[in-house]
Amino acid sequence: MGWALVAAAEPHHRKGWVKRFDPRFWTVDFARPMMASVVTPDTQTLRVEAVFHNREDLAGLIWEAEDRWDHPLLAYETRRDFRHTQLRFRWRSGGIKPLDALHGPTLTIEGRDAAGNPRAWYVRLWNYAVGSAEDAVVSLDFDTLAGGFLLPGEADPVWAGDVDRMFISLVAPTYDGSAGLLAAPAEGWAEMSEMLCSGSGSVLAIGDAVLPEQGLGIAAGYDDEYHLTPARVVRQAIHLGYRGDIVHYVGMSHFMRLAVTGGALKVGVAGGALNAPCTAWHRAFAAACRAAGLGVIWSLSYELFDAYCPEAWKQRDSAGAPALTGWAPPSTLLSPAHAEAMGWLQLVARGFVAIAVEAGLAVKFQVGEPWWWVGEGGRLCAYDAATTAMLGSASVAIADVRGALTAPQRAMLDALGGLLAASTAALVAAARDEAGAAGLASHLLVYLPTVLDAAAPEVRRANVPTAWAAPAFDVLQLEDYDWVTGGCGAETAGARAAMAERLGYPAHEQHYFSGFVLRGEDRAHWAAIADAADAARAAGVARTFIWALPQVARDGFVHFDGEDAVQAYDAVDFPLAIGREAMVVTEFSTQIVSSPSGHEQRASEWAEARMRYDAGPGVRSESDVRALADFFRARRGAARAFRFRDPFDHGSAADGGLPGPGDQLLGVGDGSRRQFALVKRYGAGDAMQVRSIRLPVGGSVRVSVDGIETAAFAVTDEGEVLLDAPPGPGIAVRAGYLFDVPVRFAEDRLEVSRATFLAGELASVPLVEVRAPW
Repeated sequence: MGWALVAAAEPHHRKGWVKRFDPRFWTVDFARPMMASVVTPDTQTLRVEAVFHNREDLAGLIWEAEDRWDHPLLAYETRRDFRHTQLRFRWRSGGIKPLDALHGPTLTIEGRDAAGNPRAWYVRLWNYAVGSAEDAVVSLDFDTLAGGFLLPGEADPVWAGDVDRMFISLVAPTYDGSAGLLAAPAEGWAEMSEMLCSGSGSVLAIGDAVLPEQGLGIAAGYDDEYHLTPARVVRQAIHLGYRGDIVHYVGMSHFMRLAVTGGALKVGVAGGALNAPCTAWHRAFAAACRAAGLGVIWSLSYELFDAYCPEAWKQRDSAGAPALTGWAPPSTLLSPAHAEAMGWLQLVARGFVAIAVEAGLAVKFQVGEPWWWVGEGGRLCAYDAATTAMLGSASVAIADVRGALTAPQRAMLDALGGLLAASTAALVAAARDEAGAAGLASHLLVYLPTVLDAAAPEVRRANVPTAWAAPAFDVLQLEDYDWVTGGCGAETAGARAAMAERLGYPAHEQHYFSGFVLRGEDRAHWAAIADAADAARAAGVARTFIWALPQVARDGFVHFDGEDAVQAYDAVDFPLAIGREAMVVTEFSTQIVSSPSGHEQRASEWAEARMRYDAGPGVRSESDVRALADFFRARRGAARAFRFRDPFDHGSAADGGLPGPGDQLLGVGDGSRRQFALVKRYGAGDAMQVRSIRLPVGGSVRVSVDGIETAAFAVTDEGEVLLDAPPGPGIAVRAGYLFDVPVRFAEDRLEVSRATFLAGELASVPLVEVRAPW
């Protein structure tokens, strides 16, 4: 497959036009614990739903001059000059402070004044409204706007020539800026309809790339997309070529309804398990997916924002400490043994399934990463009161789940697996019951690095219970992003085989999740993610998904199918005797622009050289002609690549001799990485070129770790070294090898005649290197 990272939107990416203030591109934000969402009922309308919990809660409905949320190929242009622009809309609201009130809806404009000094202006919308305080037409001319509560006496003229963003503030009717919980949650809404933007500054260029439909699917998550409109999310998925089902993780922090319990906000169910903004957003999301021809796999995990979780619901270790993830602030894990916690989770599942049924979508539900948490030091979090009570005498002390365990300890892990399996079965049953006649396809998502941790092999008894075996779920979904981005992707094939052996789901009943990249500065990880996705497809899994859309957009990741057909490859050798006489050409591609003065600007387009060969000089007899013709036909001319031995450069040794275990540095250990790609270095210092070696000759690879040759390794199908054990931090891994080059015939015809080579004339059999098709 092909992939690329688009660093930033360029002018040539702009293929369309959009009106400034298009409803799809507004966002909403707020501070926890309040919740709000924005949807687009039609092309000229946006609607905000909000729920307030504190007297000081404030939501901002935001328009940004810079598009920070769309993929670079789809983003609108950054234009900070808002002058010569007029915006008109009908404002309606309920359950929030009205337009005429103190602290009523205010347009805050952030930017710089005409002298370049940072400024903010506060424009009271009521000053530009005609109608009532909850139903009015608002007209804003950015050339004549003024901040201030009362006009004209308190007018503060706005300079709209250099704006970063603007937002409309929404607060509850009881808002006074002070701290403290409201007596009860307050729900409110606001709607801007009949939106009309005019003037010479009203149009923005926008990226409108439409990539071809591709074989990969896309995953997304509400915790990362709650602030965007569903229309914006679905637009990105469709334009980037993703089709079929979107795997939508409903999250762990934004969907739940909250209520005051013991002076603190905890999850509640009065009025339903889902809060009103979440329900409105997901209804719009489901409808947008249905209209775009996309399906949705609704993903619900046992993870919950720690601050919202009742204390009795949490998994705990033997010292009573709750299971806490590494997020900041942390989330926790629900105990599968706690009846109330599992009952709440089932209500959540019913809420999302009901949305799917209402939208007319095929109902697909995923139980996402259900497990017993293992904390630092191998501390098993299976000692909460509910679990201990349910296990009874089977609950025994396990100080560290790593290493050898006693029979009673293993029996406890088996019992925990039974509890986990029972809870997931009940969750799926509740979702299926809610789906009713629509039916339901069940999915189970398992995170391989945790449940198959080599340091704690017995944990799979608890976290991969045999009761999950087929046909307990319709689809087994696997993910392993820590392995992939940590350079341990070779673990995946063995882990997939172990899961298939334990649970019995063949590849065609499996899905694979490839990703993700947590931080933008680590965007180089997309190379490994793309490789892992391609390997999963080659392994025959039913569907491969990229995790996840927000990170794809942030980093500009683009995937496209089609290269595989061009780079089809046969693992066969070109006739070696013929190839030994080949002529060799090493080439780069450099764009050179010369000025009239003779100065040049040079841009190197290739990171690595590309090899060309002419094997014609090796054709010396009729038997050579027959062998070559047979080989050419089997490759279908230029259609299929093959292995070729470069007569001058086919080994790791600097002097061209036999390979030794210390020839080339592959990398250094970090205590967990076992897989190292073969490379060969040319030159030295800043001018050094590092060549990827993808086709080592079988049996020729020799490896050393910390200077000592070892046989404790294997060579993967991708031509990489997989050590039996990870080297420690800073330990050098080196290798020596013979290698071939992947090439194809440069032309689709082969011309060789008896008269030609009998007369001493050389035939021409051009070959060209291809990038390895993996």
